[in-house]
Amino acid sequence: MNRRSWIGSFLLLVAVVSVGVGLAAWKYTAIQAAVAASANQPEPMESVTVAFTREVEHRQTATSIGTVLALRSITLRNELPGTVRYVSLTPGQIVDTGMVLVALDVSVEEAELKAQEAQAALARTVLDRRKSLRQDSATTQEEVDRARADLDIALAQIARTKAIIARKTIRAPFRARVGMADLHLGQYLNEGTELTTLQGIDDAVHVDFTVAQQVAAGLRAGDSVEVSAAGQSPLISARIVAVDARIDPTTRNATVRARIEGAAHAPSPGSSVRVRVSVGSPRKAVAIPASALRKGPGGDQVFVIEPDKSGKTRAHVRPVESGAMLGDEVVIHAGLSAGEQVAVSGSFKLREAVLVVIAGSPEDKSGSGQMVVGER
Repeated sequence: MNRRSWIGSFLLLVAVVSVGVGLAAWKYTAIQAAVAASANQPEPMESVTVAFTREVEHRQTATSIGTVLALRSITLRNELPGTVRYVSLTPGQIVDTGMVLVALDVSVEEAELKAQEAQAALARTVLDRRKSLRQDSATTQEEVDRARADLDIALAQIARTKAIIARKTIRAPFRARVGMADLHLGQYLNEGTELTTLQGIDDAVHVDFTVAQQVAAGLRAGDSVEVSAAGQSPLISARIVAVDARIDPTTRNATVRARIEGAAHAPSPGSSVRVRVSVGSPRKAVAIPASALRKGPGGDQVFVIEPDKSGKTRAHVRPVESGAMLGDEVVIHAGLSAGEQVAVSGSFKLREAVLVVIAGSPEDKSGSGQMVVGER
């Protein structure tokens, strides 16, 4: 029985080994067949559009938020208290220099002025009489000097009263546009009450903005900046007229003032604008379409389209250092040279060394109808 059991076990082992060898041979044959079949398959290709990189001269820029200011802008207040007798403040109205805007009641001052003029006339008469008597030695020089002093005092009082009347008559100091006002006849005004604002009508406006101290160190009067307002696509050119000599110790920023000529095309005073300031010297760079730039965890990169040794066109990943946007293009400071081809449309589906066909070329069989982007 033991011999028969050993022979059965041996035969079972042989059968299992035979089956395993057979399966291994079958699997090897299948793998070899798959490899042979894949070797006969054409290499997969991706269709892309390309663009040629172009050389540009670029300066780095800093962006700041600024405020538009009129060359002349004041808040109109009354110097003296009084009751409003006349008012001509229409919001949005343009007033000329010297136009009466608000007049306070001066009836008391006018009455005082008449009394003072009468007193001055009397003082002048007395002085003339004293001078005549002095010629006849009928009076002393002291009496003449006293009469002259009385006349001078009377004239000074008249001048003071006239000055008070003038200060209670508020005129436009320059040609300007009137702001919002809420003033009525008969209204009593305390000293220093805000009446309205006046924005000067000039051929230019100022833009005040702040920049970091490193940027301010390179700015000079006469340098050009670009200003843009919300809802206005064209950039407005402005020139720096002053850079504050003091750096804010809290923010480490400096205030810069630029001037926009042609106020008719400039934003209204008080508007918020975006100011773009050039920093440093121009340097050489290349520009590519923004859609060609791929951003990832490893940084910015593009796919450069180059032929391999066999002449086939392939895509290769190239890390780059990107910069500012120029319209629909992006500036590349490092990683690319002018004249290289980069993948634009379809670059998202590429991988390293993948075979590509340029859309619109004779090799493109997809019939996509896309055009090659030529060199600019």
